[in-house]
Amino acid sequence: MTGSFPKIASNEGVVDRARELLGDKLVNATEAVGEIRLDVRREALVEAMTALRNGLEYQQLMEIAGVDYPDRAERFEVVYCLLSLTRNHRLRVHVSTDEVKPVPSVTSLWPVAGWLEREVYDMYGVLFEGNADLRRILTDYGFQGHPQRKDFPLTGFVELRYSEEEKRVVYEPVKLAQDFRNFDFMSPWEGAEYILPGDEKAKAPEAPGAPTPAKADEVKK
Repeated sequence: MTGSFPKIASNEGVVDRARELLGDKLVNATEAVGEIRLDVRREALVEAMTALRNGLEYQQLMEIAGVDYPDRAERFEVVYCLLSLTRNHRLRVHVSTDEVKPVPSVTSLWPVAGWLEREVYDMYGVLFEGNADLRRILTDYGFQGHPQRKDFPLTGFVELRYSEEEKRVVYEPVKLAQDFRNFDFMSPWEGAEYILPGDEKAKAPEAPGAPTPAKADEVKK
């Protein structure tokens, strides 16, 4: 092929068209670093997504992600990444919520949203109204808490593994393979004051003259 195609589709006119289509469903529209973000009202999410799919030809839902801002009254943002195959263009749709206000499910528009909404529910605890199978999808049965929240503890007191003897997942007290809680914040240029694995290689015999390692057959054992 001799023709050349742009690697990034133009944003020209997309924001204006979105404002026209969404009307009062749209809270804010911004464009930064070549990307378009649309903030829509939570309760109008399905109508807004329908308009973007049918009116602006954003046919595919590529991802649903969560973001946690603990200092906000509505601490969570749910981010929908849409792709237009016909226009070779992407945009993001954002809605905000908290621990108790459910976000309308978009499974009626994109069935794949069922799995994606379950992931956001599992990691952040965001509820989705209309998802008929809202269960955890990444964590274990009976898991407590939501790992992607900013206030989720980094270490715990129990761990789980699959037991061949009992043929089920079992919980056990945490047994750390190494004491990773004790860090040595020294400068990497100063070197450690203790022996690290591999340090013995630096003490290998050197060839006469320039300080170069001796060949294996020259080392006296």
